[in-house]
Amino acid sequence: MVNVITPYKIDIVQGNFVSREQADALKEGMSRLQVRDILGTPLLVSVFHTNRWDYVFTFKRQGVEPQSRRVTVFFEGDRLVKIEADALPSEAEFVASLDSGRKTGKIPVLEMSAESLKATAVAVQPELKPLPPLPASYPPLESGAN
Repeated sequence: MVNVITPYKIDIVQGNFVSREQADALKEGMSRLQVRDILGTPLLVSVFHTNRWDYVFTFKRQGVEPQSRRVTVFFEGDRLVKIEADALPSEAEFVASLDSGRKTGKIPVLEMSAESLKATAVAVQPELKPLPPLPASYPPLESGAN
């Protein structure tokens, strides 16, 4: 009887997901800021290894082997010199791996027909009058009498 009922375990996603497309966008000589714009803020930045950023990603789901990936980028000064990475999935492959096997209904079409667009069209507002000019000077904030 104990084996029949199993508790629900939530999916646990930790760290920075880095796709193959993101890793391919990195080029030697890029600045730290450019690398951070592409990969995001690194999960691990060590005080002892200031020229190394680690991007670690783990994904645990009930009944599925845990996923773990690491991308490490190395700098000399402010410039990227080396990238070490595990085999990375593309964004499409990663999204497909997130499917938990749930049955879903028919996916609705997310487009409006021409008739629907006409029915929901907003009337064009008349041109607005310009605002009056700002005063050249303002009254004092405090009165002169104490």
